[in-house]
Amino acid sequence: MKTQTSPNTSINYSRSGLNDDTLLDLYRSMLKPRLIEEKMLILLRQGKISKWFSGVGQEAISVGVTKALENDEYILPMHRNLGVFTSREVPLHRLFGQWQGKASGFTKGRDRSFHFGTQEYKIVGMISHLGPQLGVADGIALAHKLRNEKKLTAVFSGEGGTSEGDFHEALNVASVWDLPVLFCIENNGYGLSTPTSEQYRCKDLAERGRGYGMDAHIIDGNNILEVFTKVSEIAESIRKNPRPVLLEFKTFRMRGHEEASGTKYVPDDLMETWAEKDPISNFRSFLENEGILKEETDDNFTNEIKAEIDENLKLAFAEAEITSDSTNESSDLFKPFVYQEIVSEEESTNIRFIDAISQGLRESMRKHDNLILMGQDIADYGGVFKITEGFTDEFGTERVRNTPICESAIVGAGMGLSINGMKAMVEMQFGDFVSSGFNPIVNYLAKVNYRWNQNADVVIRMPCGAGVGAGPFHSQTNEAWFTKVPGLKVVYPAFPFDAKGLLNTAFNDPNPVLFFEHKALYRSIRQDVPKDYYTLPFGEASLLKEGNEVSIITYGAGVHWALEALEEFEKPDFDLIDLRSLQPLDKETIINSVKKTGKAIILTEDTLFGSLASEISALISEECFEFLDAPVFRVGSMDTPVPFAAALEKQFLPKQRLRDKLRELIEY
Repeated sequence: MKTQTSPNTSINYSRSGLNDDTLLDLYRSMLKPRLIEEKMLILLRQGKISKWFSGVGQEAISVGVTKALENDEYILPMHRNLGVFTSREVPLHRLFGQWQGKASGFTKGRDRSFHFGTQEYKIVGMISHLGPQLGVADGIALAHKLRNEKKLTAVFSGEGGTSEGDFHEALNVASVWDLPVLFCIENNGYGLSTPTSEQYRCKDLAERGRGYGMDAHIIDGNNILEVFTKVSEIAESIRKNPRPVLLEFKTFRMRGHEEASGTKYVPDDLMETWAEKDPISNFRSFLENEGILKEETDDNFTNEIKAEIDENLKLAFAEAEITSDSTNESSDLFKPFVYQEIVSEEESTNIRFIDAISQGLRESMRKHDNLILMGQDIADYGGVFKITEGFTDEFGTERVRNTPICESAIVGAGMGLSINGMKAMVEMQFGDFVSSGFNPIVNYLAKVNYRWNQNADVVIRMPCGAGVGAGPFHSQTNEAWFTKVPGLKVVYPAFPFDAKGLLNTAFNDPNPVLFFEHKALYRSIRQDVPKDYYTLPFGEASLLKEGNEVSIITYGAGVHWALEALEEFEKPDFDLIDLRSLQPLDKETIINSVKKTGKAIILTEDTLFGSLASEISALISEECFEFLDAPVFRVGSMDTPVPFAAALEKQFLPKQRLRDKLRELIEY
């Protein structure tokens, strides 16, 4: 292979058999984002855009990688990868509209910069937390692999992002599952102002590939021909032999992390060294020396691109400012879902709560052939609670997947599966462990439809609850963490019949659902449950008892504690409401009941301060104040971690306190 260096370039170029048209196309494709950036920096100083993250000096990576991929292969860029968007020919007026918060953008003014995705161009933008998109790439690639599609997914990270746990989790999952992911690290010298010497100790980040059993390569990120040819070769190899590959692109960030940051922390000699390696000026000199690029052609490219920029800026600036509409804001929080009631046509059989969950899972797997189950030990072992025991015999280990202990990456993979047209279930071995996957749930799944109209078709099952002597790390009921987050649905059944029907609905709903299952109910509660498939609606509470004296509002194990408590009253005259669904919440049933009884007590197993009981209490105070004959009572667990010893756990839980508070409320 002939390498050509001219006196006017600091980079060694090899044509590698590429024809002149391809070389000119690569040059023009790098020139376009550079000229857009130059214009954006002017507009930034004029106050016409609010923020800018510069990719000056890194264009060869964005353009080279994108050009090496097929147009229907997903690419997950960062905020310096403008060349990804322009190489995919995203209309400039839409990009400009996005940066100005206009309706023509991709997020309806709800997010800025490159925080968006577009299925039309197979681009999935990053979130500010950086790391979660790596797991999302795993899920997109998994969908391709399961469908036997010869496709790969490329995902970008900066060298700073490789310090995040998500990076290590995503690489581990991709390696274990042989996923066709191209992990692209833009090693540009600084994470904001922190140099690489303070980020990691290995000589090259590519060395980490060996630790995960994957191929890894170092590429000159300022050499467009090396980027394009090497990535093209590697991409073709991945399509034939699906597997992850780690690429480290050596480059440099020539401007601040964002423009307000500046570059005063960078030594002058280092800046000068990298300025000499500018990917565009060097490639221009090479093409001129080779007689491929004429001055007239270069001028034409520049004039054409500048004219395109100006024309599209006029369109963006002429567009009216986006208007606020509270109805649209609320309605876009979730992907539209029209509930379809399916009624059982078969006889019922008396089964346990845990059996109802297992039946619902199995029947939903049969109904949705694109549903993938993921969780620790859920395959041949059947999960720690044996809910998926025997599932691999019917559905195989491709659809019932054991996962490494990588909660964050697996939640991200569920998001990626949804982006690529599939459904996902993630089983948290215990609901407490969701804290290790909290970030992608509340910052990715919950916000993604609101941000850019992409649903997150993910159900996260949450075995939860105390009363079984499991201690502080296996006993929490942490639903309030998620009822607070707009964009998540939260379901918490108390009976086998409800559990099966609601779980089936959760898999039909294209939105993210947190499905809480109380461990103490798994094998202690039985009920007649139809043998076949049926559904139940979200947002409809169940009125288990009717009376006129007090409204008892609860869910989960609290329902059974309330039923036990009522047996101690000679003539109980209570409404007992089992919420079943916490988000959406059946406010109408609550309000109507309290208006009738004039007294309300809300029971939760959660610790009381900041619990859902507090929110419901506020709701009642606002909507039913003139109907109340007593203060609204709340009963919950002590504001401590869940203790282990039986006597301590009994004291922690509100079961006995419920009886005392009920009597106090009746006598008020």
